[in-house]
Amino acid sequence: MSKYNIHNDFKKYEKTPVPLSKWALPIINALTTLGVTVLKPVQGLLVSKREIPGYQNRTIELTLYEPKDIEKNAPCLIFFHGGAFVLKPAPHHMRLVAEYALKTPCKVVFVDYRLAPNHAFPVGVEDCYAAFHWVCRHAEALNIDKNKIAIGGDSAGGTLAAAVSLMARDRKAPRICFQMLIYPVTDARQITESIKNYTDTPLWNSRLTKKMWKLYLKDGVPDNREYASPMEAMSFENLPDAYVEVSEFDCLRDEGIAYAEALQKSGVNVELNKTIGTIHGFEIAEKSEIVRESVARRIEALKKAFKNI
Repeated sequence: MSKYNIHNDFKKYEKTPVPLSKWALPIINALTTLGVTVLKPVQGLLVSKREIPGYQNRTIELTLYEPKDIEKNAPCLIFFHGGAFVLKPAPHHMRLVAEYALKTPCKVVFVDYRLAPNHAFPVGVEDCYAAFHWVCRHAEALNIDKNKIAIGGDSAGGTLAAAVSLMARDRKAPRICFQMLIYPVTDARQITESIKNYTDTPLWNSRLTKKMWKLYLKDGVPDNREYASPMEAMSFENLPDAYVEVSEFDCLRDEGIAYAEALQKSGVNVELNKTIGTIHGFEIAEKSEIVRESVARRIEALKKAFKNI
């Protein structure tokens, strides 16, 4: 019997930890990529690829999801996937962004940023910023409203989304209209109560978090530490409005809440959704009613953000 009051929908993942050993990562990523390649096309959705210059002009790939009947000058969500900065996107990521595109509706740009440990900080986050910058510069050609560009991500992808928001503000880039942060990693210091308490939670725990930061920050952080660890930013002012979602039995829960509160204290409008009975990465149980409710709430937040501009 579990020591945590986890909802039955997620019980089957109680003994499914995420392996982060260097020897296992290539195997996991190869299998994950294979799973993505066999996904069936989604009705009503056009999917295309773009290759663009990433950090230091190295090529990265974007996947563009477009509802077939989308209006011209459409809103856009740029999405960064989770995976501890080291794992490729999983099939459920692709199904989720397809749902965001169809039900918001909006265009979604899915960013295949480079991964640690081969590409440690700041490569991944700079790739994500390059993708944002590219979308802004090509908004007209992509039939995207440059005033309705949001960013989002789950877990490590939430870190990247928060960091790109900070970078866009600091670098005087076009304003991001909204940030959607799903159980984000926000604090490399690993000092919260949930980090201390949840050392053995299913799918993800604080021991894995410690390994993740070592892989991502292996070369250290000479400057701009907040772009790796957004909670360490000197200021949270003039950042985009946000939707922040956290899981109850998640070592990252408290730092997600702390980030939402830091934004709120700086005058940013934030919707904080504290899901109950959930674990980190709970949306892997795609048919769960809790997952369906959470996804619907994210879509409503996106709709509201795009409508208010």
